[in-house]
Amino acid sequence: MGRARALTFRKADPTAPPGYFAWEAAGLEWLRAADGARVVEVDARSDGHLDLERLVPVSPTREAARSFGRALAATHDAGADAWGSPPAGWTGAGFFGPLSQPLPLPLGAWATWGAFSAEARLAPMVARCRDAGLYDAGEVVVLERLVQRVAGGELDTDDRPARIHGDLWSGNVMWTADGVVLIDPAAHGGHRETDLALLALFGAPHLDALLAGYDEAHPPAAGRSERVGVHQLHCLLVHAVLFGGGYGAQAYGIARRWA
Repeated sequence: MGRARALTFRKADPTAPPGYFAWEAAGLEWLRAADGARVVEVDARSDGHLDLERLVPVSPTREAARSFGRALAATHDAGADAWGSPPAGWTGAGFFGPLSQPLPLPLGAWATWGAFSAEARLAPMVARCRDAGLYDAGEVVVLERLVQRVAGGELDTDDRPARIHGDLWSGNVMWTADGVVLIDPAAHGGHRETDLALLALFGAPHLDALLAGYDEAHPPAAGRSERVGVHQLHCLLVHAVLFGGGYGAQAYGIARRWA
């Protein structure tokens, strides 16, 4: 017999843009098809809501973190059609950010991670930050210089496009008695280091054990730790636009180190 089903949780918001819940459901199903990390189950969806498996949280443990790391590597290893490709069955742009005010997430097919990251992630967000007056002209130059380096492939690795969650900060990792469960994805074909960098950005519990488990299943490319900030940059720029605070300064600090 399978695992007994819990009660459902309805995720709804009347201000969500059209297509948001279909986008999230497509990402969840695509991640589940990887047969790696566990993914919250979708019971039903409509244009206005998702009915999801209700998860009961427990305290994180090092053992669960290590197991999750191995499972996440399997999800990534399932791969994607191209850098920037959407989940199976999805066309057009996706969404990134909080349900009440997500930003568009460009999707498509790029030949390299550098080209994808620069054109579809970093350059649009640098432009949004500039237009919002978050950076002065000199700071924009520094940010654009880093975008050019990324576009040129200086930070590319030999990795193939991975099947990534895409918004894997610690709040989208649910610790349950049955193991870690992924929720709220912005799933697409991206770099495995992006998911790992976002886990580090807001302090995932037992991150060292998680990474140890991951690296057992998929050894890291040389220099991964040096690239963490660059893989966090898009998320930080989104946060700077939506929430202000110190996110803009944090993003600029990364750009200064690399530009």
